Amino acid sequence: MSGLGDEQPNPIRLLLADDQALVRGALAALLALEEDLTVVAEVGRGDEVVPEARRTAPDVALLDVEMPGLDGIAAAAALRAALPACRVLMVTTFGRPGYLRRAMEAGASGFVVKDTPARQLADAVRRVHAGLRVVDPTLAAETLAAGVSPLTERETEVLRTARSGGTVADLAGALHLSEGTIRNHLSAAIGKTGARNRAEAIRIAEQNGWLLGE
Repeated sequence: MSGLGDEQPNPIRLLLADDQALVRGALAALLALEEDLTVVAEVGRGDEVVPEARRTAPDVALLDVEMPGLDGIAAAAALRAALPACRVLMVTTFGRPGYLRRAMEAGASGFVVKDTPARQLADAVRRVHAGLRVVDPTLAAETLAAGVSPLTERETEVLRTARSGGTVADLAGALHLSEGTIRNHLSAAIGKTGARNRAEAIRIAEQNGWLLGE
């Protein structure tokens, strides 16, 4: 048992947020095996995080990045604003560089991937609760290498909309822009990502976590 956990007289109260019920249940079962941790709430949507946290007063919230209602990073920011004493640990399948940077900007204290061994995950919870930062080392290195997104806000919006397919005319209608403007933004995004076409630009931006958002 970790020394940090031994110093805590009461169990650390946890809120789990993940839209996959099986994953959420598995995390809850694993963490509940630790004597100094107790799961007090589980939710499957990002917009349920703050209301449930207000009801159950967790010490640490473990949030998935990609959830319906509100993505995990936006939920982290909302939670930190509503309940500053509650620490946030992002636990996600997608270890994308852009996610880490945005999560830290939103007030998260840690970022680990879901295949982290149970003992290490429990220790990450303890460290975050103690006021420390915990970041997956591989993801940290990739984030430094990737740097910040080179895309403007509008270029990001165009690529995000283009993920569902459609012609330039379709994108122009959806975003209330001219077709010429859409072509210019797509061309700029393709150039900045080093891609050969629109589809590759979308893939590269997604891999780097640059398209997460509304």
